[in-house]
Parts: sequence; C-alpha cells; structure tokens
Amino acid sequence: MNSAAALLAQDQPPLMAALAALNQLAAPEPVPAVDMEAAGRLLIIGEADVALGWAERLAGQREVTVLALGAPVEVAEEAGFAVFFGSAPRLSGHLGAFEAHWQAAEGAARGVFDVVLDLSPEVLLKRLELPPGYVAPGRDPLDQALAVIDLLAFAGEFEKPRYVAVNERLCAHSRSLKAGCSNCIEVCATEAIVSAGDHIKLDPYLCQGCGTCTTVCPTGALAYQYPRVADLGVAIKVQLKAYRAAGGTNPCLLFHSAEAGGRLLRAGQRTGQRLPANVIPVETWSADAVGLDLLLGAVALGAAQVAVLGAGSHDLAPLRQQAKLGQAILNGLGYVGDYLRIVDADSTAWLAELAGWAPPAAVPPAEFRLLADKRTTLEFVIDHLAKHAPQPTDVLALPPGAPFGMVAVSDACTLCMSCTGACPTGALKAAADAPRLSFLERNCVQCGLCANTCPEQAITLSPRLLLKDRRHERLLKEAEVFCCTACGKPMGAAPTILNMISKLSGHSMFATPEAQARLSMCGDCRVIDLINNEKSTKAWEMTE
Repeated sequence: MNSAAALLAQDQPPLMAALAALNQLAAPEPVPAVDMEAAGRLLIIGEADVALGWAERLAGQREVTVLALGAPVEVAEEAGFAVFFGSAPRLSGHLGAFEAHWQAAEGAARGVFDVVLDLSPEVLLKRLELPPGYVAPGRDPLDQALAVIDLLAFAGEFEKPRYVAVNERLCAHSRSLKAGCSNCIEVCATEAIVSAGDHIKLDPYLCQGCGTCTTVCPTGALAYQYPRVADLGVAIKVQLKAYRAAGGTNPCLLFHSAEAGGRLLRAGQRTGQRLPANVIPVETWSADAVGLDLLLGAVALGAAQVAVLGAGSHDLAPLRQQAKLGQAILNGLGYVGDYLRIVDADSTAWLAELAGWAPPAAVPPAEFRLLADKRTTLEFVIDHLAKHAPQPTDVLALPPGAPFGMVAVSDACTLCMSCTGACPTGALKAAADAPRLSFLERNCVQCGLCANTCPEQAITLSPRLLLKDRRHERLLKEAEVFCCTACGKPMGAAPTILNMISKLSGHSMFATPEAQARLSMCGDCRVIDLINNEKSTKAWEMTE
C-alpha cells in the first residue's frame, strides 16, 4: 500500500478498502534495465584557478583530469592529476561514458570519463533534466561542495529501468525526408530522443523516465513501462471495485508521482491535511506519463473524476492538452461536468480545489482492461463512452493537435498514391485493381505526412472524432484507367498520366506532334514507334 496515501486515508473505510485492494494484486512483470558503470574517472572543466583547486582536493579519491579553459598556467609535476588546456569544449554521453571534445593547441582532442564536474562559465549541457554523473553547480563554493559530494557517490555499477519501449513500426516521425510527427523530440527534457531518419532514436541511458514523450505520442510508438499502462489499469479497476463495494460514491482518482507527489502528500499529513473522502491516490513513477488512454480509461472504468497532481512535472502544458482533449470528447458525448483536471502542486489551494470539485455523473464501469497498445485501448474506451453517452452523436469536432481526424483530397489529386506510401498507420490505402484511394479514419493520427508528401498539395487534415462507421473504409477518389493509345495496355490512373503529359508537352524533346503522341503510349509501343517513324539518321546508316 502507498504509505503516503494510507496516512491521508485514515478513518475513511471506502478509501482504505481501495488502497488495501492493491495488496491482493500479483507483482507486475519486471521492467528491462540498462547497466552503467562508473570506474572513478572524473573530469573537471573550468577556468584554471577554480578547476585546479578542486582537482587538488579530489586527486586522492578519484582519477582526476582537468580541462582548464583560458591561458595555460604552470602546474606542478607531482600534482597527482592530468591537466589539459583547451577551448571550445563539447560534452555528450552519460554516466560512465561521458565523451568530451575540445580544441587544444596541437589540434582537436577528446577523452572519455565516468563523471563530470562542469565549472565552466557557460554550462555545457543545457537541459531541463541533467544526466546522472554530471553537475554544473555554478560559481558558489557551497553549491560546488554539495555537487562534489553528489559526484563522489557515483562509483561502481548501476542499473536503471528502460522507462520507455519503442516500436519503430508505429512511428510517424518521417518518411522519405518528409517531416511528420516530432512531438516526443520537442518535449524530451533530457534530449534522449533524436531524429534518426524516418524514425526517432531513444537513448535509454539518458532517459530519466518522465514519460512525457509517451503522453504526446499519437500512435503508441512510445509506451511507458514503469509502470505499464496495462498494469496500472488493473490496479485502477481493482481499487474502484473495492471502493464501491465498501459503500464509496463519486470516486476521484488522483494520479501522483512516487517521489515528488508522495512527498507532498506526506507533508500534508504532517500539517493535519487530508484528502477528500472520495479521492483515491494512484501512485506512478511520473505524473507526466498519464496520457489520454489513462485519463479516459479511468473514467470508463468507473471513476467520476480523474486528476493528475503536477508535483515533479517539468511542464504541465502537455498534461493540460491531454485533459482538454479528453474533456472535449466527454462533453461532446453529452457528459455534463468537469471530469478531468490537472492540479498545479505549486498552488497552496490545490487540496481545497479537490475538495470543492463538484462530481459529475459517473460512467457505468466497463468490464475490459486497459491494454498495452494505446490506440486499441482508446478504441475500447471511446466505444464504451459512446455506448452510454447521454447525447449520442456520429462525429465530434476536436481541438487542433488531436490524434484523431479525417483526410480530404481536392480535385488536384492525380492519384499518384505517394500519400499511401507515406502513411505510417495504413489510414490511406491504394486499391490493387483500380486507381482508387480509400481512407480508414480509425487509423489516422493526423501526423501530416500525407499532406507533406503530396506533390499536388491536394490533401488537407481536419481533427475530429468519428464515432459511426469509423471501422469502414470510405472512398476518397477514384479515376478511370488510362490505356496506351497504340495497343490498349493499361498504363495507370488517367489523372496521373494526363498530368505527366501536360508537364512534358512543353519540353523541347516533345516539340513535334509525333513526339507528343508517344507520351500517351506505353513503353513498348513508344520504342516501336520511335524506330519506325523517327526521321533522324540511324546508326547503321552512318558512313565514315
């Protein structure tokens, strides 16, 4: 049981029953891990006077290397540490494998180190979340001393979870050098995610597990593992069932991070504050990883309200965007009231906000479980919400950026089918027997790759949620087959061939009527016609 939550749940039988239900669950499957080793190689980067001072203090405890910036100074031979003088330092890597590059007098130089004390005037790694083993305390001597104490703790072998699983097959980042979705790259606080051609690449050594990338990923190509959505869904379902069985009403789930959120709950207990009687705390490693599938999934499983306590969050904007989208879906289906909230932990009134939150009507609990696949989970959840909707509808308008929507093609479309090759989810499909473009809306994630790839700029996207017949393909455009004017052999979609003929007819190679006529012939007939009717000198007619 979550100890912080248990302290706040005293004398509240339904809430205690919900928390106690977790003890009946089997332990989830362990998460794969990555191993790191720090052998004691310490790099100190900074101006010579400060960097050398710390090197002298630490030389007996670590294998110290100093990269002194600025003009060279004299260093005693028996100093007990290595000193390099250079400029333009750069740093990459992670604990146990930091790679430093700098410009020395004799040329470019590099080195590999386990931990780094960055005392340079301008910090080398400008990230919201710094990698373990790297500290940049600034110029204050006390901050520097505390940072050194932290660095000295990194000695030996370490293990960390692979917080996020990557499925490249689902990634909608890019196709054929055309940009698509870059949501995960834009929100990553550790710069662990970078573009790698048509897909993204995630460095598990840099990832700190905030999970914002999984929240904003529209396809589920990035899936949070610590805990997995499926495991968290089982816990939620069991807790809500126990809560209702103990006589509880209007259950409100409060997702909170294990460290920052748990610390805030314990602080509230020490000051005599308690959660409202209907609030069930749900602990997860990072509150930032609570995406649309969990927010709406919890409502579908019977929660009257779902809140996320933002303690420890790097940026509440992605969470708020998810809550806004989920609320739009619920309100569009006729569910009246405020179901989803992101609670700002920096506000002194956050507990009062929860206490004053009027509960809307709960959705009848679903029997299914939340699944590992994000889009499949959302399919089940939306079907359940639509089934019990107070105001059933066929289609809902959604705010910009929603991962659901439609694609429309204009008359400029030539059915070249480049969009079908770019679509990462199979939402756009080309028929095998005719020039026909169809669309399966349930698969569309609004990544924009089709629109960016279309050479005619004939595609537009519209965010919406189709509730009726979204599993059925619908025809976007169909055309006649263009056949060779000489032999009648099918050559392709008529708009594509006619567009090609229009663009090539002005070329000097097709200035004559005979040459233009060949454009409407298949490859074989074009060669035959060229041999039979070309007026130029043939090779066999040439003489010396």
